[in-house]
Amino acid sequence: MTKKVGILYHPMIEAAHTLAQELKGFLATQGVSAWLCSAWEGKAAKEQADDTDLIVTVGGDGTILRAAQVVVGSPTPITGINLGKLGFMTELSANEAKTKLPALLAGEGWIDERAMLEAELSPSEQEPESPHRYYALNDVVVARGSIARVVYIEASVDGEPLTTYKADGVIVASATGSTGYSLAAGGPILHPRAEEFLLVPILPHLGSAYRLVLPSTAIVKLRVNTVHEATISVDGHINLPLKSGTKVTVKHSSATVRFLRIHPNSVYSSLELKLRGKQ
Repeated sequence: MTKKVGILYHPMIEAAHTLAQELKGFLATQGVSAWLCSAWEGKAAKEQADDTDLIVTVGGDGTILRAAQVVVGSPTPITGINLGKLGFMTELSANEAKTKLPALLAGEGWIDERAMLEAELSPSEQEPESPHRYYALNDVVVARGSIARVVYIEASVDGEPLTTYKADGVIVASATGSTGYSLAAGGPILHPRAEEFLLVPILPHLGSAYRLVLPSTAIVKLRVNTVHEATISVDGHINLPLKSGTKVTVKHSSATVRFLRIHPNSVYSSLELKLRGKQ
């Protein structure tokens, strides 16, 4: 039985904050304590997340991606309420929130577990610093910065040189992220609970335009070469500048994200509806 719920809302959608406050009051009538926090305030959310049985997000998929950073490394599941557009990861509509939540709180839902990626940055030899590690539910993107010039990205898989991409960038996407930026860049769609992941170039110049589906055991290394600044983006909201020579290692993570769902598991029919913008 769920006793404590965290509610993360999109701070720039007024309706999300309003609904979050309404849900907090509703949960109180169900005998469940709840705390509220902007999904943009990850540190504050993490400080309140201990002993939380469920995270409810109010917004869209972007809000869920931020919530994933809050729960990474813990078994706390997420249930998303969609106020966005597509809602590939969300579970409930705003109208369903109060009618479906009681069943979820009573343990009637099912767990949808998703793989994550782990990215580690190793700066160039000219700037020796400790590597930095990040976790992604959707994707890790290594790309050009604000200057519209291609970057050169040396790619290897499992220590074996693959190619040097001359492109706007490269996407390493999980199965969950295969319906996001990777899809727009021409990548395939994976089953959302697959452990394989994708390596997809962004607007490659001339050769190396192929997309790869990699096994969960693969280790991808990307080395940036550019006279301009490049960037790394993790799930679209952790964005850092990269200097030439920086190495980015991406692999399947032992961490996962768990979603608590109530609707039937209809992956393919719901995928078609969402891709057509009808759900």
